[in-house]
Amino acid sequence: MAKFLPFILFTVFTNAAAQVMLKYGMIQLGPLSFAGVNPIVKILQIVFSPWVFLGLLTFVISMASHLFVLSKVELSYAYPFLSLAYVAVAVFAYFIFREDLNAMRVGGIALICLGTVFIAQGGSKIHGEDDVAALSTDSAQEVSR
Repeated sequence: MAKFLPFILFTVFTNAAAQVMLKYGMIQLGPLSFAGVNPIVKILQIVFSPWVFLGLLTFVISMASHLFVLSKVELSYAYPFLSLAYVAVAVFAYFIFREDLNAMRVGGIALICLGTVFIAQGGSKIHGEDDVAALSTDSAQEVSR
């Protein structure tokens, strides 16, 4: 499991980076309003603005990394690590956007980190061909019923 931790953390940090880019892109665009404009044109303007587009592209990279991780480790092990993106976003937002990081948020961040450590300690399996074969056999048996 530990050998896939760099890929899991890459997924977490690209997810957090995408959020920061999207926020920065929306700040650059200013207050959002659909008044007097074609909504489709407005959505396209938003999506193709440089920072929003880069944020969306980074999400795609994050998702590709996550798919790789899911092919190697248990979902119940990999998915909770994504909660660390909340931690990274809160820290980035504090330093980049000067958002508040009060005692309640720091306490929540500590609980998220502690929970992730507990989950990481409980991981036990790496997916391999045996897991795929077992899953295929189980699926075939259910279909034949």
